[in-house]
Amino acid sequence: MAIKQTQILKTTQTLTPQQILFTRLLEVPSFMLEQRIQQELMNNPALDIAENEEEENENLDEMDYDNTNGDDFESPNDTEQELEDNFDNKDDFEELFAEEDDSRDELYRNISNHAADDEVREMPLASRDSFQELLKQQLGMFQFDEKEEALAAYIIGNIDENGYLKRTAKEISNDLLFNMNIRIPAEHIQKLIDTMIHRLEPAGVGAQNLQECLLLQMERMPQTQTNQLATEILTKTFTEFLKKNYSKIKQKLHVEMEEVRAAIEVLVKLDPKPGDNGDELERKVAYISPDFEVKYNEKSGELELTLPKYDLPELCVRKSYRNLYEEIKKKNYLSKAEKKENLDFIKQSMTSAEWFIESLSQRETTLYRTMECIIDYQKEFFQTGDETTIKPMVLKNIAEKIGMNISTVSRITSSKYVATPYGTYPLKYFFSESMEREGTEVSSIEVKRIIKDTIQNEDKSKPYTDDDLQDILAKKGYKIARRTVAKYREQIGIPTSRLRK
Repeated sequence: MAIKQTQILKTTQTLTPQQILFTRLLEVPSFMLEQRIQQELMNNPALDIAENEEEENENLDEMDYDNTNGDDFESPNDTEQELEDNFDNKDDFEELFAEEDDSRDELYRNISNHAADDEVREMPLASRDSFQELLKQQLGMFQFDEKEEALAAYIIGNIDENGYLKRTAKEISNDLLFNMNIRIPAEHIQKLIDTMIHRLEPAGVGAQNLQECLLLQMERMPQTQTNQLATEILTKTFTEFLKKNYSKIKQKLHVEMEEVRAAIEVLVKLDPKPGDNGDELERKVAYISPDFEVKYNEKSGELELTLPKYDLPELCVRKSYRNLYEEIKKKNYLSKAEKKENLDFIKQSMTSAEWFIESLSQRETTLYRTMECIIDYQKEFFQTGDETTIKPMVLKNIAEKIGMNISTVSRITSSKYVATPYGTYPLKYFFSESMEREGTEVSSIEVKRIIKDTIQNEDKSKPYTDDDLQDILAKKGYKIARRTVAKYREQIGIPTSRLRK
């Protein structure tokens, strides 16, 4: 067999370290940005708060150094100690500059500036995303690379407030392929769900349905005879269990009624909605600090957009650190290799500080442009507060207008909120599918509202089935499939008619 050497031309795109930093900052909610800045200040000795830097420079100007020998004012030993202290966190910076695959995202650097109001205002509101954040925090107990962590976080992003994963592994695989051009086999995603997501607390989280949710909880319980029977009831007689047909369970499993009752007692103590099982204290203090504020000026008829600052400090590169670079160049007691290593690190630290400051500025500008585009798209809602005026809008609509990748817009809108005169809304609320009503394009939000109102007013002894809801919507001019009705019902957190009795 002959071995042939061929040349293949392949085009790939690689994100720069600064672009990686920028994309990560885009995901940070505004109220957590101060914490992220403090973390960077601790890690990077070249980065400082502008106010502190001014005071330090004033103190240095007032000091009178006795430098009769014409040497530097500090001793070689002092300089060595300072270098040793500064290089303690060198690994942190090396990690920042590590290569990262950019197939998930694309950035555009030509960003114009917008002014933002400095007014600080908080509108407390219970956060729907707090449960997902608690789940993401648990990822630290697993050992995996950044790609696996990013995939796990993406899966968690599809878990609803009740703790259910409403997308199958195949659907998630398709989402990643079509929306982000990432090819990950469904089998790999399912393995991650089984081995990681299902191990998160509370037990039962990440299940596709009620049966799987209860089985996941049973897996963590002691394997007593009663618990084993409870698991068997879920796997073999789940329909009978839902209908409370205990005689049928007894007959099918060939057990005594007393054993069935004992197993049922175990099952009824399980939580059908593990998403509601989080730390109550955590939930009470989980408030939303809006990332945007939109006001309607009745005099001018214009909508006014501002980005709350939340007392974020103004940052700068430390002047003394720049001076340190020049001083080390003059030190003769360091070997050539040591001097190069130290100078490279200082230069890298200063570059990192400059990138961080620039990325923060770009973050603000990009958020402003994105929200400005959403307001323009949903102008009637922001003027009136009428939710029925919300137009169908998908990530692609906004991405095309601001000249960015869909996945970038997804990062921007994730876990971000806007305060309006009519309440505080997650940005994702304004994204919805398009559908027709008597030839007119309407948002799926309107259909969900009708489903919710209809179910709230139903006869509780005879709750509407999905077929009934489909007929009701059809009479109102909305011709949609029954499976779509079921999907919308699940998205607004309403169980099937069988469980609403």
